[in-house]
This record gives sequence, C-alpha cells and structure tokens, in this order.
Amino acid sequence: MGTQLNIKSDDAYLLASELSELTGESLTSVVTRALRAELAKERRERDIEAKVARMLAAGKEIRAHLREPITSDHSCLYDENGFPV
Repeated sequence: MGTQLNIKSDDAYLLASELSELTGESLTSVVTRALRAELAKERRERDIEAKVARMLAAGKEIRAHLREPITSDHSCLYDENGFPV
C-alpha cells in the first residue's frame, strides 16, 4: 500500500465523491487529477510572474540608458494633414 493522505474535511470528501461519481474514477484518481491540475496552474502563474518581473527589469535597464526628455510626441512622422511622411 502506498503512502496515505487523510483529509478530515466533510466538504472535501463530498466534493471528491461527487466528482468521482460523475467521472467514474476512484476517489484517489479524482484527488490526484485535481491536485495535478492545481499544481500545473500554480506553476504557470508563477512562470508568468517571473516573465513579467524579467520584462520590467529589462525595461528599467533600457530606461537607464535613454536620454531625457523622453516624449510620446510623434508629430515629426506626419505632415500638416496628419498623413505619414
């Protein structure tokens, strides 16, 4: 017999039992699948957070090398009628 996990929650048992009945899987399979799905979701979210942190750090590094003033004025790219030059 493998390692045991005892969850002392009526709510958890009822949820797992209902899912088990709907899918035809054992309680163990249902709980394992749910835990795998939740773990995968957490890993994805943390990976996204790490990517965002790296992107923000890169932006700060680039910003440190830019000359002032930084502007969003792009009027030099358009003629007096608003068409691209």
